[in-house]
Amino acid sequence: MAPPDGPGRQDGGLTTGEVARRLGVAPTTVRSWDRRYGLGPRLRTGGTHRRWTAADLARLERMCELTTTGLPPSEAARLAREQASPDAGRAPEQSGAKGPGARTGVRPGGLRQEGRGLARAALRLDPGALDELLDTVIADHGLVTAWTEVIMPTLQAVGRKWGRTGEKYVEVEHFLSWHVVGALRRSAPTAPSVRPGATALLACVPGENHELPLEVLAAALAERGVPIRMFGAALPVEALVEAVHRTGPVAVGLWAQSRASASRPLARHVAAMEWGVRGARTRPVVLTLGPGWAGQTVPGLPHPSGLAEAVTAVRSVVGVTE
Repeated sequence: MAPPDGPGRQDGGLTTGEVARRLGVAPTTVRSWDRRYGLGPRLRTGGTHRRWTAADLARLERMCELTTTGLPPSEAARLAREQASPDAGRAPEQSGAKGPGARTGVRPGGLRQEGRGLARAALRLDPGALDELLDTVIADHGLVTAWTEVIMPTLQAVGRKWGRTGEKYVEVEHFLSWHVVGALRRSAPTAPSVRPGATALLACVPGENHELPLEVLAAALAERGVPIRMFGAALPVEALVEAVHRTGPVAVGLWAQSRASASRPLARHVAAMEWGVRGARTRPVVLTLGPGWAGQTVPGLPHPSGLAEAVTAVRSVVGVTE
């Protein structure tokens, strides 16, 4: 891929696929804007192959910004063609673009290029483009890096926009989160066979409904061949205890997003559970996962600081190595 701020590979321009990833749209959308609105590249190689320059990309970025405000695509394309600079006429109300439901954008300036594309696709509520971009970033970087460096910062950028301005981006957050879960499950390989005494049980503690980070951990472990049983959000105490008794996991990961949901007594209770024949009893290694445990970790129980550390810790306990 070309450098994020450069005109393209070896100064020859970007391909349509590269442009689409930067903008957060499907390649078919880029081609459609070329065909319908005359926003195509000025450089073509071999007669039909499109190569997009920095100026071409700036026009398309302006097109995305204007359509995000609710402006019809044809009008947005006209303004994008007329404005020589992507910063010219930035405020949509100056061109009469202000309208019902208008948005000013997430402005994900601190994100990697892939994150900017994800943010734009999420803001437009474009499912096809979002799925394609998520699948690409996971395939290109692997699950742990894709989550840590691209997906999570994008989710945080949307959340900061909502908190800073009061604009209700709840639907964008929910939309993006739902598609992230879908991408995680598409990327995860078929679960390996569960071997007795060599599986990990993952669950959110009772009252904890923020399960997305635990979904990421489950997918990352599956990607590395770790047998897991995933129980998701807000597993009641009785159900958690029964699941541990029935499956005999070697590791139990308890996720807590907030301090209000983290429970030291519960973690201690699960860590003290035993099974097996008398004289050869086994206990699980309980890992306290998530920011809810910060400042109230349980002595003797591992508390990985992030996703990569959690993957390493679970794999070590389960006994799965490279």
